[in-house]
Order: sequence, then structure tokens, then C-alpha cells
Amino acid sequence: MIDKNGLRKNVALVLSDGLGRVLLAKRLGQEAWQFPQGGVDAGETYEQALFRELREEIGLGSEDVAIIQVSKHCFKYKIPSAFQRISEGRLCVGQKQKWFFLQLATSPSRVRFDCTDTPEFDDWRWVSYWHPLNAVVPFKRKVYRSALLEFSEKNYALQLTNYDQDN
Repeated sequence: MIDKNGLRKNVALVLSDGLGRVLLAKRLGQEAWQFPQGGVDAGETYEQALFRELREEIGLGSEDVAIIQVSKHCFKYKIPSAFQRISEGRLCVGQKQKWFFLQLATSPSRVRFDCTDTPEFDDWRWVSYWHPLNAVVPFKRKVYRSALLEFSEKNYALQLTNYDQDN
């Protein structure tokens, strides 16, 4: 859904292993890394879009994750002109994203990319929490920084809790 300002309603997800690392996925056939994300379809809530995208992009279901935190508002970014396109009869100039911080509640071996005929990713890895700020394309860095900062205080507390349980 593209609004009057040309921004596509979208969800983005940060999937944690519970040990301070997050899943970063590699775009199919490219050396471009990012968090899974995707558009919100007409009539869908943000949470419904989250679980649909989670399944489509990395093969996980709602039973495989726990929602730890949801961003207080949507973060917006513009797409460079070369990547802008017409969608739903309107020019899409950027995204407005609701972000979700999730914790994996199953084996990482369940991550897969073959749940749709048009996969978006072909590889993934666990990276340190702040690593994506340098790995993602420059036009997304401010949004990534804002979302990770919002989630970081609670994440730090979760990491300490997990550390205490492991020791």
C-alpha cells in the first residue's frame, strides 16, 4: 500500500538468537545484506504482514519466534531515484516501516528460502547487533540505526538475562 506521499507501508524484522546476535540475510544473487522486510498488503495488520513476510522470506512461522518488542512508530526512508518504481499505479519513492524485534524460539536450521517461487535471499548469517549498520546499503542506514537504538536498551537487558541463565 502506497500512501499519498509515495511511501510504501512496510514491516521490518530483527531476529535475535538471544545471545546478542541478529540474522542478516543476503539478497538473491547479490552481495547486498539486510534484515528481512516486506510490504503490508491491503487489509493486513502490521503483525499479519510480519508473519507472512517471516514465512515467505526466511521460512519461519509464528511458532518459531517470540515478539520481544515493536517500534513505537514507523521509520521512513527514501529510495534513490534509480530504484524507485511504479507500484499500485503510484510512484513508490520510499518506505515507512514498523519494526519488530523477535527472538528465535526454534533451531536455526529451520531457516529456509524456498517457501515461495520468488525467494528474496540465498544466504544468511548471525552477526553482532550493530554490524548491520555498516553492512546495509547507505540509504537504509539511518533507519537501521534508529530502529536498533530503540531496541537496544531492552536488548541489552535481555542479553544480560540470557548470560546470567547460561552461567
